[in-house]
Amino acid sequence: MRVVNVGLPLFGDAVRAQGAAAVEVDWRIPASGRPELVAALQRLYGPVSERVDAANREVVRRLDEGAPVLLGVAPAVQVVPGMDDRTVLHCGPPLAWEDFCDPLRRSARASILAEGWAASPDEAERLVAAGRVRLEPANHHAAVVPMATTVGPSAPVFVVENPHGGNRAYSGINQGPGATAWFGQDTPEAVDRLVWLRDVAAPVLHATLAATGPVELLPFVVQGLQMGDDVHMRTQAATNLFLRHLLPALVTVGAPGLADVARFLSGNHLFFLNLAMAAAKAVTDSAAAVPGSSVLVGMARNGTTFGIRLAGTGDAWFVAPAPPVGRALYHPGFGPEVSAPDIGDSAVLELIGLGGPAAAASPVVAAFLGGTMADAVATTEAMARICAGRSSRFKLPLLDFRGTPVGVDARRVVELELTPSINTGILHASAGTGQVGAGVAEAPLACFQQALVALDEHLR
Repeated sequence: MRVVNVGLPLFGDAVRAQGAAAVEVDWRIPASGRPELVAALQRLYGPVSERVDAANREVVRRLDEGAPVLLGVAPAVQVVPGMDDRTVLHCGPPLAWEDFCDPLRRSARASILAEGWAASPDEAERLVAAGRVRLEPANHHAAVVPMATTVGPSAPVFVVENPHGGNRAYSGINQGPGATAWFGQDTPEAVDRLVWLRDVAAPVLHATLAATGPVELLPFVVQGLQMGDDVHMRTQAATNLFLRHLLPALVTVGAPGLADVARFLSGNHLFFLNLAMAAAKAVTDSAAAVPGSSVLVGMARNGTTFGIRLAGTGDAWFVAPAPPVGRALYHPGFGPEVSAPDIGDSAVLELIGLGGPAAAASPVVAAFLGGTMADAVATTEAMARICAGRSSRFKLPLLDFRGTPVGVDARRVVELELTPSINTGILHASAGTGQVGAGVAEAPLACFQQALVALDEHLR
C-alpha cells in the first residue's frame, strides 16, 4: 500500500510507522474555513472566474509591459494633481493628524518648517491642529513617498511618465542618509536638508535631466537585479548605474553647488529608490483602470495603518493595523522595543515584482531572511504562490532566469493565508532618532479578507 496524505502530517506518520510509504501534500482548509470567505472564494473561483481571470491577465500585462520614463524635476505644486500651496502629502492610507505616529508627525513638522510656514516644531503642530495645513495621502495625488517622507508644495519631485498608460506619477528626491525627515526627524539638520534639496540639488538635477532628455527607468532595475539589488531594501547597483548615465550631463551643468550635489549623490546609495517607486506607481495606476480584477494595485503604510487597493474595487482602501517589522537587524543599542511599525509607500515595489518577490536576487537581503540564499529563494517562491504571473523582464539568475512573481492576487492570499513579504527599514518609534535597523514586514491578512469580500459584493 502507498498513501497520499492530505493535510495533517500525523496520519502520514502513522502509515510510515507501520512500514508503508506515505507522500505528504501540504494542504489546509482555505481561509481557515470561515464561511463568508469560503463562499466568496467559491464565487470568485467559480461563476465569475473567467471575468476575474481575464481582468487579472490585463492587469499583469500592464504591470509587466509599462515602460516608465523620467522626464524631469519640478516643484510639487506645479505638477502634482490636486496639490495646492497649503498641502502636505504623506505616506500610506488616509489618516487623521491625531493618529499620526511619531516619525510621520516629525516629518510633517519638518516639511512645514521648510516651507517657512512656522518657526518651530510646536508652531507647525499648532498650524495643523488649527486646520491651516491640509494633510493628504500622496497616493491620492499620483505620488508615492518612502518611509516617513512628507512633501510640501515647494518640495521638488521627480516627474515620471508611463507612455503605455498615458499617465504620470511623482516622488520626491531621496533625502539620503543622516539626520533627515524621511527617517522621522524634525531637527534643524533635517529641515536644512529639505531646503538644500529644493534650492541647490533640484536646480542641478533639473538642468542635468534637461540635457539628457527623457530617461527610461526600468532598464536600470533589470541590470540592478543581476548585480545584487532587490530594488527595495538594496538599490545600490541601480543607483550607481543611473548616476553613471547622468554623469556626462552632470559635469557640464554650470549651476551653483554642483560639487556639493555630486558629493551628495555619491554618498546616497538609496537615491534610485524614489525613482523606482515612481515608476511602480505609474504602472500600478495604469493597471488600476482595469475593472473586475482581484490583483493589488496599491499597498502602503503610514506607521499606524496598512492599506491595500484592488483594481476591481475602485479607489477604496482596505486597512488593518500596521504590522511590526520582523526578521530584523538592528543598529547597535537598538531592538524591537523601540521600533516603529511598518511605514512608507515603498511596498508598491512588491506589486511589480521587486523587493520581496526579488529576494532571490540579493545576497544582502538574504541576511534578513535566515542568512542563506536558500532562504531568499524560499521568500521569492512563497510570493509566487500568491501572484498571478511572472515578470518577463525582471530575471533571477538563481532561479534559472525565471521572472520575479508579479501581480499579488487577493484570492490566493486569502485562500492560502499567505501575505506578501515587504523588505523595509525600521524607524525609532518615539525618540526622533531616525533609522535603527531594517527587516521584513508581513502584510496583515485582515485587509486582504476585507478586499476579497468587497470584490465579491461588487461583482455580484
